[in-house]
Amino acid sequence: MKVLLVNGSPHRNGNTFTALSEVAKALSEEGIISEIVHIGNRPVQGCIGCYKCKEKGICVFQDETYLMLRGKLEASDGIIIGSPVYFGGPSGSLCALLDRLFYSSGDLAQYKPAASVVVCRRGGATATFDRLNKYFTILNMPVVPSQYWNSVHGRNPGEALQDAEGLQTMRTLGHNMAWMLRNLRNSNVPSETEKRIHTNFIR
Repeated sequence: MKVLLVNGSPHRNGNTFTALSEVAKALSEEGIISEIVHIGNRPVQGCIGCYKCKEKGICVFQDETYLMLRGKLEASDGIIIGSPVYFGGPSGSLCALLDRLFYSSGDLAQYKPAASVVVCRRGGATATFDRLNKYFTILNMPVVPSQYWNSVHGRNPGEALQDAEGLQTMRTLGHNMAWMLRNLRNSNVPSETEKRIHTNFIR
């Protein structure tokens, strides 16, 4: 079993990486393979609402980062997305990428356990946490819990290592992800019993 860890920070080895690395250690202890993928710091194309992905099954903007994440999502059994807090929300580049990934490739994510991890200097963690979790709850993805909201504090590189409770929360998250993966491994994936209904209130 394998878990994809997405580092949504523009800093490859910053505090978001530190938090995700703590999750990865716990997963390794459980015999679960994990990979931390950095989305980089280059500009990211956002979704333009063209809906072409519904025809083609893939986003029309097939940039390297999108294609890489799409392939790794398909090959993974679970996913954890990490982001720093910017103005009380996730990284803009990360959201631009996830909007396209989950809308165009939601079938690759269905019923895979998921979680988000946020890193903040002081505040905005719960709002960022909530924003990221919305990607999961719209796609039938079981959200993995921990002993507290999945946040770690730290601004300058390395400061996250001083947040003992935050790091423990990351380890608990890793162990809980492993537990959920094992329990879901031999379970029958639910099937949708009704055709999706889309109600538009303005006609």
